[in-house]
Amino acid sequence: MSRTAFHTNRRALMAGALAAASFAPSSFAKEKRWRGMKDAILINALGGFFNPNTPPYTDEQRAAHYLNPRGIDDAIASGLAATNLTLGYVYGDEEPFEATVKDIAWFDEAIRLRPGKLMKAYSVDDIRAAKKQNRLGVIYGFQNCAMLGDDAGRVDIFADLGVRVFQLTYNIRNQLGDGSMAEENKGLTEFGREAVAKLNARNVLVDLSHAGEQTTLDAIEASAAPIAITHTGCAALAPHPRNKTDAELRALAEKGGVAGIYFMPYLTPGRQHMAEDIVLHIEHAVDVCGEDHVGIGADQSVTGIDDMEGYRKRHREDVENRKRLGIGAPNEDPDILLAVPDLQGVEQFQTIADRLLARGHSPRRIEKILGGNFLRLFAEVW
Repeated sequence: MSRTAFHTNRRALMAGALAAASFAPSSFAKEKRWRGMKDAILINALGGFFNPNTPPYTDEQRAAHYLNPRGIDDAIASGLAATNLTLGYVYGDEEPFEATVKDIAWFDEAIRLRPGKLMKAYSVDDIRAAKKQNRLGVIYGFQNCAMLGDDAGRVDIFADLGVRVFQLTYNIRNQLGDGSMAEENKGLTEFGREAVAKLNARNVLVDLSHAGEQTTLDAIEASAAPIAITHTGCAALAPHPRNKTDAELRALAEKGGVAGIYFMPYLTPGRQHMAEDIVLHIEHAVDVCGEDHVGIGADQSVTGIDDMEGYRKRHREDVENRKRLGIGAPNEDPDILLAVPDLQGVEQFQTIADRLLARGHSPRRIEKILGGNFLRLFAEVW
């Protein structure tokens, strides 16, 4: 299976609503409601606007998946002003550079076909405009820099094509450094340092979400600009290769960066994650980094899943395929769902805000976490 079909299929499994799921209802009572949703600029530092009920198994289905009105409308209805959308090569058997250029062209056309709903976001001004116009700003981002080959000059090509977020590695090693699943943990390579310098020079954002611990620390030190960890959890609460240690989080904050907490089962290795777990990871990150350096990178879409049995089947197949390709991570369990059972649909960001408010966090801090911090980071880097 190609990278495009396989990776976008994985994205399809990561929706936030499981209407047919047989989970106990949440015991959380919405005694308080955060009232800032209307005016705040919400940013999902890693997500999408697809409809998971139209899985892109073929090229023909892919357009329906990404351009389905329900997926787009749900993302806007959730309050999002912008989302960092993964495109280009991530893993698989395609040639990374060619696959990435084609993917960018495809998404450019996809956005052109929905001018009243979507807009490509190059700048903070674009994100603000998307909010004002009730559209969704689409930030182009990579989850692997393998498409650079051995030429850091290719950063110019992709920056000129509108890519604004460059994640250095996926789970395994590439030419820039070791990913989170590379046991050697060798860190950033010389080419990786060259690439970071080039990314800084082009005023695009370095992302270290899937990077190994040493690669993360090396890249933070090497970068002349603040960086991001767009989607992660806290290793102090849940030891897992995809989560970041306090040392990594602290170094990120000291450099002016922002860490986005994801809605993924890596938050709770060995059991199903719930909304409360996300809030606990947000709070720990705030304790370590400070309230100006924490955001949301859900690594999920918004639209709910209509066919629960089909979802479970696709999830099991996906887990096995990732194992086969050697790109899986611990806690990718066929019986632990990616989506959060009690954090579903267009209310998911409101629910997180309400939970934070109920636990004593100020409205201003909540606004920062739900988008203000990433907006500030984008303004500083772009």
